Amino acid sequence: MNAFADILEAIGHAPIEKRAITNHGVLNEAYAYAKPSSFSRGMRIDIGGVAILLISGTASIDEYGVSVHIGDFPAQLRRTFDNITGLLEAEGCTWHDIVRTSCYLRDIDRDYDVFNAGRTAFFKEQGLDPLPASTGIQAHLCRPELLVEIEAIAMFRTDKACCHKE
Repeated sequence: MNAFADILEAIGHAPIEKRAITNHGVLNEAYAYAKPSSFSRGMRIDIGGVAILLISGTASIDEYGVSVHIGDFPAQLRRTFDNITGLLEAEGCTWHDIVRTSCYLRDIDRDYDVFNAGRTAFFKEQGLDPLPASTGIQAHLCRPELLVEIEAIAMFRTDKACCHKE
């Protein structure tokens, strides 16, 4: 059998464990809002020596649940990246473990160029190569003042060091 088949065999028989992830230093819990929202900031799934992080749509929201940087797209984008970074750090990982993002923009025609420049600069700061797979989508976001929201998926091995400390 080749290595890929061995991995599939191990995963096929491994127990699946899941738990919510959070980082109260950067984000509160959505269920703590005055009008609670029923989702976790992220979900960690462990299976056969591999962890998968499914990070919920994340935006420019502070640790108290308040929208920040109203009307400032670059600042909202940076806070969004910082919030995702905090969630990754809570699990001992980095942007090097991200394999996919889904990026929701309130007005893609108006904001895509600024979004793409900011994303490109951030990924360059992180030293990402290869870049994550990604999709850009125009959407009505959960709060009218939010201009961008990003979901992310990270994957890493748990039976070896998962972090890529630079």
